[in-house]
Amino acid sequence: MSAIRVLLADDQPLVLAGLRTILAAEPDIEVVGQARDGHEAVRLARELRPDLVLLDVRMPRLDGVAAACQILAADGSAPRVVMLTTFDLDEYVYAALHAGASGFLVKDIPDDQLVAGVRAVCRGDTLLAPSVSRRLVEAYVRRPPGGSSAPGADTLTPRELEVWRLVAAGLSNGEIAAHLYLGEATVKTHVSRLIAKLGARDRIQLVVLGYESGIR
Repeated sequence: MSAIRVLLADDQPLVLAGLRTILAAEPDIEVVGQARDGHEAVRLARELRPDLVLLDVRMPRLDGVAAACQILAADGSAPRVVMLTTFDLDEYVYAALHAGASGFLVKDIPDDQLVAGVRAVCRGDTLLAPSVSRRLVEAYVRRPPGGSSAPGADTLTPRELEVWRLVAAGLSNGEIAAHLYLGEATVKTHVSRLIAKLGARDRIQLVVLGYESGIR
């Protein structure tokens, strides 16, 4: 199995050095480049074609959200993007996830969780720090009902709509299973069908679509 190729982007040299030390120590992870601003991150992502970009939200010249939009716009060859920040603020969370980021982590995450997160995202999972997930859900709850319906929403069964509401509220498959008295495998099947019917990239986009649609 080939190593996970990671590009790091942060304007703080000490943060870059720390991330590189943590990740390069793992036999299945290769740090292929480092960027100090958003423009450099976009350029290196195109040149190096990493599997994953760890991208700071606040950077000079081009901020991380704008850089993520450009990186993720690559047709068929875009890497996965995980945003890094010390500021778990709502506007950054929503903007980054709407741009297509696969995750959002605060910089004080323990080393082992950072490594596990990189592997999880490259397996196709999504990643939200608990504090980030909580803030997104709080913003979702405060949003007035209504909004535009997601394409495909009218094809959902009542059970699928119920599962979508719980996904959008931040519950895991296990928590949804317990809430609805279903098997976890059944919930996983419902989530997969939701992703297909709504044309979502992943579970995080189900949350974003739920937020935009104002489902309750």
